[in-house]
Amino acid sequence: MKPIILTSPLQGWASPLEAVPDPVFAERMMGDGIAVDPTGDCLHAPCDAVVLSVHASGHAITLRTAEGAELLMHIGLDTVALGGRGFSPCVTEGATVERGDPLIRFDLDLLVCEARAVITPVIVTNPDRFTILRRETDRLVGVGEAMMTLEPRDGAADVAIVEGDTVRRTIVVPLVHGIHARPAARIGEIARKFVSEVKITKDEREGNVRSPVALMALGVKLGDEITIAATGPDAADALAAIGDLILGGMGEKAAPGANASAPTAPPFPREGGGPGISNDSAPGSWPPASAGEQGAGKQATTLPADGRLPGVTASPGIAIGQAGLFRLAEIAVVREGSGTTTERTALDAALATVADRLATKSATATGAERAILTAHAALLDDPTLTDDAHAAIARGDSAGYAWRTAIRAQADALHATGDARLAERADDMLDLERQVLRALAGEDLDERLSFPPGTILLADDLLPSHLLGLDTASIVGFCVERGGPTSHVAILAATMGLPALVAMGPALAEIAAGTPLILDAGAGLLHVAPDAATRATAQTEFDAQTERRRAALANAARECRTQDGVRIEAFANLGSADDAEAAVRNGAEGCGLLRTEFLFLERDSAPSVEDQTADYQRIADTLAGRPLIVRLLDIGGDKPAPYLPIVAEENPALGLRGIRVGLAHPEMLDAQLRAILAVRPAGQCRIMVPMIASLAELRAVRTALDAAAAATGHTEPVALGIMIETPAAAITADLLASEADFLSIGTNDLTQYALAMDRGNPAVASDLDGLHPAVLRLIARTCEGGAVHGKWTGVCGGLASDPLAVPILIGLGVTELSSAPALVPEIKALVATLTIDACRAHAAAAMSCISAADVRTLARSFRP
Repeated sequence: MKPIILTSPLQGWASPLEAVPDPVFAERMMGDGIAVDPTGDCLHAPCDAVVLSVHASGHAITLRTAEGAELLMHIGLDTVALGGRGFSPCVTEGATVERGDPLIRFDLDLLVCEARAVITPVIVTNPDRFTILRRETDRLVGVGEAMMTLEPRDGAADVAIVEGDTVRRTIVVPLVHGIHARPAARIGEIARKFVSEVKITKDEREGNVRSPVALMALGVKLGDEITIAATGPDAADALAAIGDLILGGMGEKAAPGANASAPTAPPFPREGGGPGISNDSAPGSWPPASAGEQGAGKQATTLPADGRLPGVTASPGIAIGQAGLFRLAEIAVVREGSGTTTERTALDAALATVADRLATKSATATGAERAILTAHAALLDDPTLTDDAHAAIARGDSAGYAWRTAIRAQADALHATGDARLAERADDMLDLERQVLRALAGEDLDERLSFPPGTILLADDLLPSHLLGLDTASIVGFCVERGGPTSHVAILAATMGLPALVAMGPALAEIAAGTPLILDAGAGLLHVAPDAATRATAQTEFDAQTERRRAALANAARECRTQDGVRIEAFANLGSADDAEAAVRNGAEGCGLLRTEFLFLERDSAPSVEDQTADYQRIADTLAGRPLIVRLLDIGGDKPAPYLPIVAEENPALGLRGIRVGLAHPEMLDAQLRAILAVRPAGQCRIMVPMIASLAELRAVRTALDAAAAATGHTEPVALGIMIETPAAAITADLLASEADFLSIGTNDLTQYALAMDRGNPAVASDLDGLHPAVLRLIARTCEGGAVHGKWTGVCGGLASDPLAVPILIGLGVTELSSAPALVPEIKALVATLTIDACRAHAAAAMSCISAADVRTLARSFRP
């Protein structure tokens, strides 16, 4: 059952129940809740509900929600003595009301004059069934503002039904993307801790929870009702653990009112490009042939007349070269086996070979590569695949044919869900199919793709293992007919820095090998056989860009200063020790933002002080004495942690996130502060507070820091700065800078809050630009406020990595830029060409523009 959000039924001042001058309410004899001292004259419904009763005197009403929460609202104290004078009920017993509907109108002036008090308790009268997770008190509230959040107590949300040795539980899935690969893997991991067999049923389709593939194939989406059934000696415990894991959201809990929004899958990719597969070499006819491929062959496709072929950007960048063609060839297998024992032994040995290879490669991989290899290992260990393959072998099939049968049946099921995310996971299964078949044949598992230097690879599709084996000295970019921007191939392309386009369609197959190409992945275009002038222009731009990058990297170790000698610190944003290594290689002078979320997310419990200290120390050691600015935990909103009781919010970007989470969970804040203080040498770490909106929040963190230092015997001074991410902080920067040691602007959040545009909403994302004049003026105000107290202002948001923005930021007064590690050399090289006077004039002109587009036009024409 989802949490219940109750909104204020009155306009007025919200107070805790203790403030009610009546022991019946103040001592919670009737239940728990809050009270509102009204300034309005109408009581409204705080949620959708049914009216249980309206008191005969009209001064009180009781509601029941669909979840069973019972709410008493009592207008004023001793108002029953008025005998109904001043009260006009708008509803009757048994009526159904919606949130915000008027319930009782009252004469506030009369009540003030004749009642003992007008303060109105709002009580949950069955607190044995519901816990109040959050309540808003000691502030002015308006009708309809969130006031309390209720959550069913254990046993109140759903009921387990016992049938012999089987226990069943039906729940509604709160996961925003449904049960896709990551949740399925976590469910399977929990299930393996129990002896009992556990299955999930949706719409009469059933999947074993130990099998990630079987769970994904159910196509469970947000809001779907599923039944979990456990059979065995520890069935009740298994049922509770898995049900609670799903209901907990696993870090992907949807906000109230959210709808399932899984994208529709494109037509399923054909592995070999031919019209179906006969039973002589492979099972079934999967993938099915399209109408255009049946009979006479593929329907002709004509390239655009202007030679500009569009695609979807998987990884931005420009590449110039010639076409190299690749078609994923089918691996032939025979159906008939050589005996159950022989074939099963062969398959198990091949599976072990592939598993060992994945483990070996994962041990040395980092980031996205390691995550993908780990995902492949989990799929390889799926009992559904191995059980199905063993069953086929027992029927007389060969190991290769049995493995292909098992893989393709499950991949077909994933595609049948219609979810593009799951269809992309089917590509991973094809990759595993090929790796195991090559192991069965005794072939090298690495399929190396060898092409001449300067090749732009054109393929019907690529698998992750192919990309990991690419010779990037020869292949400068690639385009594929199919795939998607969230596939593992797309993720790897971005990690490797290879320009890439996906989903280009069958027109790509019209291009002949050796055709001259210009791949402008950032613009989503492939220029086919461009004319001489276009090639010359592109080559000139590409050569200049390459030379700038080479020179920037060669000079990256130099101190970052403007042409006229003004010091600008060039820092890097980090998320791990690997990032720190890259930052040092690229000449970063320190870390301007360490995202500590990497330690807290993707796990079931909070990291210990020791765990945190070890990770922070590793990064500090890698930076070799360079400054390390550690941002305190910034979760909530779009970065939830499954073990923190943050309930779903209607607008999480404006809810419990950033430092608000730390202040709401002081034990977690204290642990992080102690871990940072333990890093040596003392003083290398500076602390930065996210999402500050008031001086009171900064003072609360300062108090917590002083307490942590006293408890650990830390006596050295520690710099405590703040992130400017809210317009409130930017406008009051002079007040905040009076007590903060430094200011750092998070331009991504500052932009979304200033422009009232959700950066996660694709409908407005194209207009979300940090170079909007309103954002620039907030940045200017921040720099001015910091300067009043001699405090420096930096930028650690996306604008610090944007070459068009850097001169403007410096002109506004920014003296520290923290960008992506790979971009540090270019940022330092750019700063070296600037003068402060030119930047200030440029910034003033930018703030006078009327739109972000005009600012960007101005920025492109700026010449240092």
